[in-house]
Amino acid sequence: MTADSAAPTVSVGLPVYNGEDYLRESLDALLAQTYTDFELIISDNASTDATAAICAEYAARDPRIRYVRQEVNIGAAPNHNVPPSLARGRYFKWASDDDLYRPELLAKCVEAIEQRPDHVLAHAWDAVIDEHGEIIFQTPYVIRTDDPDPARRLRSLLVEPGGNDYYGVIRTDVLRRVLPYGSYPNSDRTLVAALALHGRFYQVPEVLYLRRDHPGRATRAGDWRARAAMLDPRYADRVRYPLVRIYAEYVAGFLSGIWRAPLTGTQRLRCYGEVGRWFLSLFTTRRKRASVEDQVELS
Repeated sequence: MTADSAAPTVSVGLPVYNGEDYLRESLDALLAQTYTDFELIISDNASTDATAAICAEYAARDPRIRYVRQEVNIGAAPNHNVPPSLARGRYFKWASDDDLYRPELLAKCVEAIEQRPDHVLAHAWDAVIDEHGEIIFQTPYVIRTDDPDPARRLRSLLVEPGGNDYYGVIRTDVLRRVLPYGSYPNSDRTLVAALALHGRFYQVPEVLYLRRDHPGRATRAGDWRARAAMLDPRYADRVRYPLVRIYAEYVAGFLSGIWRAPLTGTQRLRCYGEVGRWFLSLFTTRRKRASVEDQVELS
């Protein structure tokens, strides 16, 4: 769909699967935003708990909510791609069924991105909360996504930890150029890297996003294989999707983002070089770790 004169400014997409534990809190926080010109698209991935009933209840209460339900479990990755395909706003933001959002989050992110036409994403500082909603710690943001040089932005995303830019307010037209969301672990990182190659990010210097850590969090799904299967059930097939293929798709996600980005030839080559150095560093780090472990065992 394309934006029109009657469309909201922001489309918020909330993919969910069996989110009954925290879904009400998350919906309440989103609907309490001081910025009200948004639609909320909920894509329910064939949940088997009370998620459908909760979503139906909230959709009946607030006309900004559009609720769609998948007939079968299509995997977390395809389900994440549903809301952007239905979005009508010129900005898009993913939301999570277990996180919280302070009331000014949308307002301050929309204001920031509208004041910066060369930026493609605006987000805020975040903190980690526990299952009770209590702040455990604030997450420092050290990634150089505001650097004018796309190669330096990419390098920082490759080597620096943290960052929840995936949940920022994104220009919808740019997001659609880099979709779909991949079906391999850490695909949010390759998507964010692709966005960063289209333009800079802005971080609102306030803690407005609260990321919940709890035993059922998706990132605790298990090893690389288990996480891939959660993202897409096809990846449970060890014959068609061996680990080497999944790892290759992850690296290819960065390379594809570079190829499709609006870069000069020189910028593109520098970005490919950054991925190459990062890839080689993975093997160097592993060799060093193995060497240290061997020394410990021998001592």
